[in-house]
Amino acid sequence: MGETKPIPDDYPRVTPYLCVDGAADAIRFYSDVLGAVERGRLPGPDGMVAHAEIMIGDSLIMLSDEFPEMGAVGPHAVGGTPVTIMVYVEDVDATYAKALENGAGTIRPVQDQFYGDRTGMFEDPWGHRWTVGTHIEDVSMEEMERRMAAGMAEMTET
Repeated sequence: MGETKPIPDDYPRVTPYLCVDGAADAIRFYSDVLGAVERGRLPGPDGMVAHAEIMIGDSLIMLSDEFPEMGAVGPHAVGGTPVTIMVYVEDVDATYAKALENGAGTIRPVQDQFYGDRTGMFEDPWGHRWTVGTHIEDVSMEEMERRMAAGMAEMTET
């Protein structure tokens, strides 16, 4: 047997971990909407998900059902979330529409952004917020700064 690695193979250094009141349904939602592929699941009591891992492209997300007695609660249990997960997709408009069709709520409709992405933000049925985007234009940092300043000036004029 070899030496145990401090960072295991096939795991990134940073991985979001979502607590979800209905993890099995959430996994289906993430599969249908974001193309997630489940790579493992540990069953918990009463059909709950004690731990699961999904891949969205080359990114890993871990999740489980809520276990309040262990301090593991989802956004609805604490009044919402300040965290948003960003996912690049091939077709942001189609992905956003599919999210809404599957029960997500609109936070910010899809629109072109000054930094070269077309993005929208939705809240999934379990209270987690997702920004989905498609890169549509390569923009230099200088041009991004110029566009941001112009946009801020417009906002202060109105």
